[in-house]
Amino acid sequence: MRTQVGIVGAGPAGLLLSHLLHLEGIESVVLEERSRAEIESTIRAGVLEQGTVDLLSEVGVGERMKREGSVHRGINLRFGGETHRIDLYELTAGKAITLYAQHEVIKDLVAARLAAGGALLFEVSDVRVDDVETRAPRIRFRHEGRDREIACDFVGGCDGGHGVCRSYIPATGRTEYQHVYPFGWFGILAQAPRATEELIYTRHDRGFALISTRTPQLQRLYFQCDPRDDEERWSDERIWEEFRARLSGPDGFRVAEGPIVQKGIVAMRSVVVDPMRHGRLFLAGDAAHIVPPTGAKGMNLAVADVRVLSRALAAYYASGNTDLLDRYSDTCLRRVWLAERFSRWMTAMTHRDETSDAFLSRLQLAELEYVTTSRAAAVSLAENYVGLPMPV
Repeated sequence: MRTQVGIVGAGPAGLLLSHLLHLEGIESVVLEERSRAEIESTIRAGVLEQGTVDLLSEVGVGERMKREGSVHRGINLRFGGETHRIDLYELTAGKAITLYAQHEVIKDLVAARLAAGGALLFEVSDVRVDDVETRAPRIRFRHEGRDREIACDFVGGCDGGHGVCRSYIPATGRTEYQHVYPFGWFGILAQAPRATEELIYTRHDRGFALISTRTPQLQRLYFQCDPRDDEERWSDERIWEEFRARLSGPDGFRVAEGPIVQKGIVAMRSVVVDPMRHGRLFLAGDAAHIVPPTGAKGMNLAVADVRVLSRALAAYYASGNTDLLDRYSDTCLRRVWLAERFSRWMTAMTHRDETSDAFLSRLQLAELEYVTTSRAAAVSLAENYVGLPMPV
């Protein structure tokens, strides 16, 4: 099999890269270890920055997002039993976020690629990437019981933090910056009415809590936990007791409760791979960087990466110029590190750290008070949350 760009991974990064290349007249093949049903049903976060929303709309895959997504013009910080609203829309001159789950974005991108006759191969295994230091990289894999190979000009490594592509950048030629947080998130999906119209980030002495939404009948909630805990130890009643404890306050706020249909623990870590390129292999999305979910940056960084990469590849195929390809890693990493900084700051401001003393706990409250009373501080939070400008 021959194509111009071989793409490993059918998450948002790989699928959007394939779609953007198609719009430029560039052929690609996307390989994915999971089935189509699995990638379209695995529920993940879905806070889309303004720039992500604009790009998806611009390239023709935003119609359902506009119809079914929920536009939020603000977020809430809750501490001391009181809720304080950050008006994103006013503070950023008209920008907002949209809640639209990642698996819904994937559905839209799969549908777009199939409608355009795109090559998507699901349930592949034993993926290997060879000869990326030459002009003729190859991707070898098994599909439907047969060994197969794709010859291509470039490889897009979009297979996530546990994929194989990152390992093809030699250890001697890359630096992996990592930070593991001493806590995780216990997440649930609950069949319950909305308790809030906008996200609530809660700081409490028992630990962080987040109230999000999915649909009017299905809500996504999290609380800070020990990442080594076992979700089976938590009954529904115990989970709701924990949310009540962390969200209670003199204002009388109560979370809406209902049957819990999914629960699980997510470990929290930060990873940045530098460089994001080796020869003709280009990493994008979680294959290159991971952020804690507090800042809601993961999928948005993936979108920014492939926007840069698709434009660089388009310039190469139009003129043979490699300048944008050569700058790809540096261009993306500038924004990646800014997102890592913001996510770390949001996490530190809202999470309980077992190693902190009373002094640091009071500083944490002072930081929250400053952010919610200083316009300058609120602007900084808002412009980062709705998304810094896309790299060019």
